[in-house]
Amino acid sequence: MSADRPINADVPAAETPKPDPPPAPKGPSPKRRRGPIPAALKGIAALVLVAIAFIVAAVIGGSGGSESDPGSAAPAPAGESEAAGAAATETAERLGYPAFATNNTTRVGGSDPAANAAAVSLAVFPSLDPAQRPAAVTLVDEDDWAGAVAASVLMSAPVRTPVLVSSSGGLPEATAEALGALDPQGSGATRGAIAFAIGDVATPGADRITRVKAGSEAATAAAIAALRDRLFGSGPDHIVLAPADRPEFAMPAAAWAARSGDPVLFASGAGLPRPTAAVLKRHRDVPVYVLGPSSAVPSQIVRAVAELGNEVHRVSGEDPVANAIAFARYADGGFGWNVNDPGHGFVLARSDSPLDAATAAPLSASGTWGPLLLTDDPTDLPGPLREYFLDVKPGYTTNPTRAFYNHVWVIGDQEAIDVNQQAEVNELAELVKIGGGE
Repeated sequence: MSADRPINADVPAAETPKPDPPPAPKGPSPKRRRGPIPAALKGIAALVLVAIAFIVAAVIGGSGGSESDPGSAAPAPAGESEAAGAAATETAERLGYPAFATNNTTRVGGSDPAANAAAVSLAVFPSLDPAQRPAAVTLVDEDDWAGAVAASVLMSAPVRTPVLVSSSGGLPEATAEALGALDPQGSGATRGAIAFAIGDVATPGADRITRVKAGSEAATAAAIAALRDRLFGSGPDHIVLAPADRPEFAMPAAAWAARSGDPVLFASGAGLPRPTAAVLKRHRDVPVYVLGPSSAVPSQIVRAVAELGNEVHRVSGEDPVANAIAFARYADGGFGWNVNDPGHGFVLARSDSPLDAATAAPLSASGTWGPLLLTDDPTDLPGPLREYFLDVKPGYTTNPTRAFYNHVWVIGDQEAIDVNQQAEVNELAELVKIGGGE
């Protein structure tokens, strides 16, 4: 079998039958209200909740611990362990994790990005003992999607801070609960800080908070890139340049930044902003990868970057769904996911919820480490995304326990991505038998 062809290359691409859903309006809907959950889903969810205590402790396993603490804590006494587990389970239920799980998908079902961020943070950092806690967290403004996407880079090693949502008016309840469970204490990798606050947002206190001044999308991202260099102690291997005025094309950059440590900078249709140009001049020898088509990042901006002395490449698709798939497939040396075969993790979010890209980014830097994919409709899986999942669908010939497996995290509640679409994704991720061998 050729190494360039997936094991399921000869499997016919059959679509999963599903009922005709009612038409849904297109366009952005940044704030959704939670809709009623179908009765069948409630029954399944009730069974799932019985297992939450095990899921919270087991999902992503030891990958959630802070890398600044190489040791592992001694086991807690049985009584303390049970109490901690019960508290974590109660918090997880309130935060909507997991609202509904299948054998190949897990939903983080918060009704807003703050709840999703809190649930993701506790999934990656279960926090039942000190070794499972992050050294710090990153707090981003609920109205600053670009700052949140840029701040995703701080989830990369050695800092590894999950993103939580805040505001100038106070901490959302979900964020406050997550902070209580995560209990960050700072480390050498965070320079003692327990939180990095992007902009003028509420924090869990005044001590040991490192603030990043917010401005325009480009200015905030440049300030985060400078903080990244100080904390990491070195410059980046690559830089991602994303569109500031087309968030749906910039979203996939968050997952890559968390996984790689490559900073995200911003450009707009008007030209290359001065803060972005300043960072590029400081790193003239670092290749730049422009994310998005020319309709989102015009060619004159690419030329302006090249004139500064940076090598420039474009990664793009004609629409947000295709753009995310193109980034998932892309590879250029050490840059890019190169996910073109079975055996990977994926994160699926709505293209009109850019803040969810940042809050879900820790899932791309732990556990099954996978790219962010986008859907543009609450009920229907986009055709190109269905074809991509079929192309990387896992299969086996004789022994399923020796096969590769796919897993998909679904971000958002029923209003964002409904259970029918999740069920189709689950089927597309399912391991199938290839051929007639015994």
